[in-house]
Amino acid sequence: MAYSKEEIFDQEITEELALHCKKTLELIGEDSSREGLLKTPLRVAKSLQFLTKGYNEDGGEILRSAMFKEDYKQMVIVKDIELYSLCEHHLLPFYGKAHIAYIPNGYITGLSKIARVVETFARRLQVQERLTVQIRDCIQETLNPLGVAVVIEASHMCMQVRGVQKQNSVTTTSAFTGTFLKDSKTRNEFMDLIAAKIH
Repeated sequence: MAYSKEEIFDQEITEELALHCKKTLELIGEDSSREGLLKTPLRVAKSLQFLTKGYNEDGGEILRSAMFKEDYKQMVIVKDIELYSLCEHHLLPFYGKAHIAYIPNGYITGLSKIARVVETFARRLQVQERLTVQIRDCIQETLNPLGVAVVIEASHMCMQVRGVQKQNSVTTTSAFTGTFLKDSKTRNEFMDLIAAKIH
C-alpha cells in the first residue's frame, strides 16, 4: 500500500518536529539560519515520520490482505529481506537482512506481504531483539502456521560510529515457534537454506 505525502507527513506534527530540530541545531552550536541549514529542520521532520511510519501500519492486516487457502505443508522461505530501522537508544540506524520461513497450516500469504511485515515493524524505534520477536509473533498469530522461523543479521551504527566504534560487527538474532522450535532437523534445514548461496 503506497502512502501519500499527506498520510506520512502530518502538517502539524511536521511543524512541531521542525521547531524541535531547529532548537537542537542551535544547542549543538550551529547557526540554524545559515543557507545550508535553512530547510534541514523540515527535511528531518519528514524523514523521522517516514522512518517511523510503521506505527501507523498493522502487520496482521497486511498478511490478511493476501491470505489464501492452500494445502501446502512444506517450508516457505523468504530470505535476504533488506531492513532499515532506528535504534531506540541513540536514534541511529541499524540495517541488515531478515530471513523468514513458515510452514503453512491451511493458509499461505503473498510473498511480498512477508517483506511488508518486516518493513512495518522495522519502521519504528526498535531494538533488534524485539523486532525479531514481533515479526515472528505477527506471522504466527495471523496465519497460525505449523511453525515460524525468523533470523535477522544487522549492523548497528550506534556501535560503528560512536561508543566502541567497531565497524565490522554484525548482530544476529533468531526467534522460532512450533516445528522450528521443537524439531532440530527442520530448524537446521532452515539455517542451511538461508546460509546457502543459490544462483
